[in-house]
Parts: sequence; C-alpha cells; structure tokens
Amino acid sequence: MTFTIVARDEEQGLLGIAQSTNPLSVGARCPFIRANVGAVSTQAYTDPGLGPLAIELLELGYSPEKVMAEIGESDPGFAYRQIGIVDRHGRVAVHTGAEAKEHKGALTGPGYVVMGNLLASDRVLPDMEKAWRDSSGELFEERLMRVVTAGRDAGGDAGGHRSSCLIVYDTERYGRTDLRVDFAPKRPGAPDAIDLLRQAFDHYKPMIPYYKVRPHNPSMIGWIDWLKTKGIEFRD
Repeated sequence: MTFTIVARDEEQGLLGIAQSTNPLSVGARCPFIRANVGAVSTQAYTDPGLGPLAIELLELGYSPEKVMAEIGESDPGFAYRQIGIVDRHGRVAVHTGAEAKEHKGALTGPGYVVMGNLLASDRVLPDMEKAWRDSSGELFEERLMRVVTAGRDAGGDAGGHRSSCLIVYDTERYGRTDLRVDFAPKRPGAPDAIDLLRQAFDHYKPMIPYYKVRPHNPSMIGWIDWLKTKGIEFRD
C-alpha cells in the first residue's frame, strides 16, 4: 500500500529513498540504506527483516538480481512482497509479487526504481518516473521529493497518505538527510504526510552542508547563526 522511489545519484554516489503510504510509520518499516552499499525498500505485505538481509548480501558483493533471487528462495511470503533494490553501482532489481494489490507495478532505469502497490490509478508510476527524469541536475533530495509528490498528485496510495519519509545517505554510516512523518491525520483540507514532509524538508534543506561538516568540527557556530552567515533567516 506504498509508492516509492529508490535511487542513486550518479554524480555524487548518494543513495536515497522517498515514499508514502496510508499506514503509520513507513520510515520505520520499509526503507533500508547503507552508505557505499545500496538502498532497499521492502513493502506491500512488508517483512522488515528482508531489508537488512538484502543490505548484508549487497555488502558481500551480490548483485541486486542475485539478492532478489536469494530472497525469493528463502521467503515463503515472497508472492506478497514488493521489493526494490539499487546498489552503489546503480544496478537495480525489483519484484512485485502476484498477491500484491492492484494497481501495482514498477518502472526502472539507470540508478532508479519507482514502484507501488494498491495505487489509486495507473498514472502514479509514470508520473513519478517523469518527475525523476525532469528534475535531472537538481539537489538529490529535491528530486526525490518531486517524485513522491508527483506520485501523490496522480492519486498515490488508494487509502491516503498518513506517513512518509525522505532518507539519503552520503559517505557516512548515518544519513545526511533522514526526515519522517509517522502520522498525519486524514482530515478534509488538512495537510497530508507528503505536505508535512515537504514543510520539514524546506526547513532542513539549507542545513544539509552544515550537518555534513559539524560532526567533524564541533567548534562550529550554532546552526541559526550559521544560517545567518548564508543570508538565511530561520522562520518556524
């Protein structure tokens, strides 16, 4: 019941995932990334244990296709799963089980997978792929946000959008961007999880370079003062 992009930035080698769904806390159950290894989303009738397994196999040197084959042989519920993998080389693999709910499917290209299940329309995935291609050259996180927003605007999850996430890894073992909306109430006229994710990202985006340097230079000035040096006035 989820729509997702799993991707690699060709220029910088960044790995990222953006997604949204009707159930709560998608960011805690579906996305898994390890820097310089790969990115995986396991969704539909989700088994969160498949994400770490896939990452470990990628780190051992398995190709995404080989990883998918190993999961398929070991998971008795494979027909219910949807899994997308992009490795550090930009190689991809995707599986949509026969028991996942319509609309369902995936589109792939060099360094990316867009996929979803229980989608509101058959336009969701093509519009997501178009947003990825049309945003070439923009900040990686911005591209991922544009893709998941395009999916929502085409109908997204047939049940609505209560949770969402945007996760990007650079070279460190922790995310350079890790933003999550775990619960957005479904109320007419109220922001959904993607609207709230966009608000969080727009506030966070100027901070990406700050948080890249700060762990290695703890004497840096505070973040609000740092933003002022860049001509940015932080507003809640």
